[in-house]
Amino acid sequence: MHGAIVLITLNSPREKFWGAVLEINPAGVSVRGIDLISFDEITSMLRSDDHVMPATVFFPLNRLERMELDVTNGPIPSLAERFQSKSGRSASHFLGLDAEERD
Repeated sequence: MHGAIVLITLNSPREKFWGAVLEINPAGVSVRGIDLISFDEITSMLRSDDHVMPATVFFPLNRLERMELDVTNGPIPSLAERFQSKSGRSASHFLGLDAEERD
């Protein structure tokens, strides 16, 4: 599951986070990505060549409501595809997955 791009729904408070799984353990999940509310703003900033970095966060399991793979669903593109289309950059590169593959 390491490196899988996912959409996480959290509770208390309710929010959604999009990113790459770094680790899953009995305490929770570590992810590198962005809050879904910031998605359009961040892609616009990247398109303008502004320097934006994803956050690395840990969510305890008691906050995790749902975690789903970010995949294309019929005619609906995945968030990773939308990210590339809007920002001009690959989600894998932005989330640091390319650098991990070289290590």
